[in-house]
Amino acid sequence: MTSPLTTATASKSLRLPRAGMLALALLATSAAHAGGNAHEPLQDQPGATTTERRPAPLLHEMFQDHAVLQRNAPIRVWGQAGPGQAVKVTLARKQASARADENGRWQATLPPMAAGGPYTLNVSAQGGMKQTVDDVMVGEVWLCSGQSNMVLQVHRTLDSRAEIAGSANDSIRMLTVGETGSVTPLEHFATQVKWLKASPETVGDFSAACFYYARELQKTVKVPMGLVTAAWGGSRIQAWTSGEALRASGQYDDELDVLASYAKDPVAAVGQWGEVWGKWWRGRKDFKAGDEPWTAGYAATEGWRDAPRALGPWEEWGEKDLAAYDGMVWFRTSVKLTEQQAAQEAVLLLGSIDEVDMTWVNGHGVGSTYGPGSGREYPLPAGLLKAGDNSVTINVLDTYRAGGMSGPASAYAVRFKDGTTVPLDGAWKYRPAPGHDWPPRAPWQTAAGLSTLYNGMIAPIGKYGFRGMLWYQGESNTFEADRYADLLRMWRKDWRSRFGADLPALIIQLAGYGMPKSQPAESGWAELREAQRHVVDEDAHSGLAVTIDIGDRYDIHPPNKQELGRRLARAARHVIYRDKQPPSGPVPASAKREGDAVVVSFADVSDGLVAFGADGPIGFELCGAAKDSCHYADARISGSNVTLRAPAPVDVTRVRYCWADGPVCTLFDGAGLPAGPFETPIK
Repeated sequence: MTSPLTTATASKSLRLPRAGMLALALLATSAAHAGGNAHEPLQDQPGATTTERRPAPLLHEMFQDHAVLQRNAPIRVWGQAGPGQAVKVTLARKQASARADENGRWQATLPPMAAGGPYTLNVSAQGGMKQTVDDVMVGEVWLCSGQSNMVLQVHRTLDSRAEIAGSANDSIRMLTVGETGSVTPLEHFATQVKWLKASPETVGDFSAACFYYARELQKTVKVPMGLVTAAWGGSRIQAWTSGEALRASGQYDDELDVLASYAKDPVAAVGQWGEVWGKWWRGRKDFKAGDEPWTAGYAATEGWRDAPRALGPWEEWGEKDLAAYDGMVWFRTSVKLTEQQAAQEAVLLLGSIDEVDMTWVNGHGVGSTYGPGSGREYPLPAGLLKAGDNSVTINVLDTYRAGGMSGPASAYAVRFKDGTTVPLDGAWKYRPAPGHDWPPRAPWQTAAGLSTLYNGMIAPIGKYGFRGMLWYQGESNTFEADRYADLLRMWRKDWRSRFGADLPALIIQLAGYGMPKSQPAESGWAELREAQRHVVDEDAHSGLAVTIDIGDRYDIHPPNKQELGRRLARAARHVIYRDKQPPSGPVPASAKREGDAVVVSFADVSDGLVAFGADGPIGFELCGAAKDSCHYADARISGSNVTLRAPAPVDVTRVRYCWADGPVCTLFDGAGLPAGPFETPIK
């Protein structure tokens, strides 16, 4: 089914009916940008198509020259023919047949094949239609997904010039899915896809994590490697999860109801979303009765200040409380219209806003967009405007660097059907809304929506055969780390329902990012890493790549993706190929009291534990049951154990290690692998 509103890359032009074109834009994030939390920018750009790209004759576009098919498993092949037509498929003397249904869809299944190639895939249908795909290999195929650290290209990694120059490898084939969001599942890709052989001409813009993984794995698994990358910078895990799975969780019913409405009538759905947003605002702990700034009759003045005439990022206003502020700020103004103007169809034009807005006119929700630096165009429902004063209220959420209405002030206006405009050049008032209880995201947004990236980038892959999936995501969910374990389980189960039960999942734990703390502190990043660790540990078909030591405190996109590839390959060899080497390095096995000390025992240790830079490892904490009760502990290594003592008496119940956004971690084993961050109870 074709979505009524689909987003592709930012370079695409909008080709929609007027309501869809001007409604809340589904947004696209550049692969070079990251986002979604207090450390990573959110970005969407307008871009859409109204229809899916027509597939090649007979075969779905996953099947092209240079493709890699999954070895040792039935090979599903599908496409489009005339309704009721018989279709014949041949590959390396293997044959299968099918008949197209009433809509022309067909699917055939070839028997399993060993690794090899190159082969030719031939398809023919009644009536003489034929298609040939050349240079097809059979080997291991991997689906690489997540957010910006999976997007990060080879040309942005360490020693990239030499890496690219030496990248030629005919047995590594790569396909990148274009950035596309959709409110309903697509059968075909909205942008062209193409299988490419690894070479200096093709590797530079491909996912570094995915490429370096395949290159490393191929040292021991000497078969062709097919790499399919579907990733989007700044994306949340909910956007990669199907609507069916999200609905089954029972956590997103209101949002999914709005999304269903949006597929039919975007303008009406925006108003519906305004009501959902308002319900969230009234449920905040610090909500005061009557404090509803978007309502038409709102008259409160307490806490409101005059915004600079030129607007611009609030960090540059010279206000002490906004100099380094990440959070929500309310803005409001009014615009005076004549009866003739109010009677026309109109669009609200908003210049650059960083990074998420929820906008009302006369108390009615008219738009919500996710994206720093992008303007907004929101169609106004008929009858909403009136002669005289009309209120415009905007809630802006910024989570990273500069935020606010970036200006210039002249970019904010109302445009009418007759082509005239009225600028919003009256005085703007603003009021911060402190706290990290941040609002829900409009469900149609691409990287931050619900099922939007699954619909636009995963559904078109169909049920292509894979050996496993690589997942590098989580930075954009650190604000809800307490929910991430359930979300990750839901995502894994959801994708396995499409691509195969028990399909191996290799999870990349978040790398360190940000300045180390001088005292123990709570950390959403650390909580999310712990969720990743537990979800992997409970599933025999999942593996964890620990990256805490190869992060960059100043760059959320650490460039050492070569070491990441090595660690992913090590995890794969253990989980998938049953290599006896530990998959990721030392892991906590137990924590026990011994007199006035706590002894932490580690498993999966190769050649003993070692500490770098000091007599003992740093980063261990002894904690009580209460939050903010942790103290750094003195630590000493003995074999595969670490003995901890607190500098002062503490009623300890748990141990934490490397618990920060960007911690300093110095405990490794003799194989050079780090002990990953963890929290564990003391028994």
